[in-house]
Amino acid sequence: MFAALRRHPIPIEAFFRYSLVLTYAFPQEVLAPLLPQGLTLDSYEGNAFLAIALVQTEGLRPVGLPRFCGRNFFLSGYRIFSRYQRQDGKVLRGLRILRSDADSALMVWSGNLLTHYRYSKCVAETQQSSRTLEILITTPKAQADLSVRAFIDKEADALPSTSPFPDLKTARHFAGPLPFTFDYEPESHQMVIIEGVRTNWKPKPVYVEVERCTFLDQLPFATIPVRLANAFFIESIPYRWKRGIVAPLSRETV
Repeated sequence: MFAALRRHPIPIEAFFRYSLVLTYAFPQEVLAPLLPQGLTLDSYEGNAFLAIALVQTEGLRPVGLPRFCGRNFFLSGYRIFSRYQRQDGKVLRGLRILRSDADSALMVWSGNLLTHYRYSKCVAETQQSSRTLEILITTPKAQADLSVRAFIDKEADALPSTSPFPDLKTARHFAGPLPFTFDYEPESHQMVIIEGVRTNWKPKPVYVEVERCTFLDQLPFATIPVRLANAFFIESIPYRWKRGIVAPLSRETV
């Protein structure tokens, strides 16, 4: 019963005041062990990707409730770009969430009750001007502390020097968020699939300075030098998550 409750059973809507997404490149052998059964890496030229999404969320609530019933909070999430192949052969691109942090205790409690998003409580400090967005996140035992400054006043005309992508057009395919999030449910040997619906999605590439990111200081990420692949910023996005569905995996899936 508890497993079924965590399948994102209620459709949710919210408004993203802004979202900053940092995507890092890793060798496939680093990220592949972090995926559960039924998922494969969404890769490019031998590289796999982990995205850190930093989102100022407003009015999050069940679909149909007025906005004043919603909750405002700051969210950071660590996700691996992944793929899931349905039994009919169609391949879905999406994200497998490793960790989420929110500065709201209620969101941490409800998120862990109703989803597989692995919420922890954090302290988030943000400062936005016409030129920059500065975000400082502090977590217990420094497990996912982050300090970043994004220059949001204009679009970046080049990718980070460490990016594996040849151009911004290619990099946009790994800008996040993708249409789906996935996670494996061992109790039923099924894949939980949640579809997101967005409008006005036109992220712009930005220059960033990442001063601290302790999540990537841990294994297995710390085994290689950090490589920032891209950074994208977007504002004023209505967003909605559909009710989660489950898809059975074949017994041969490992």
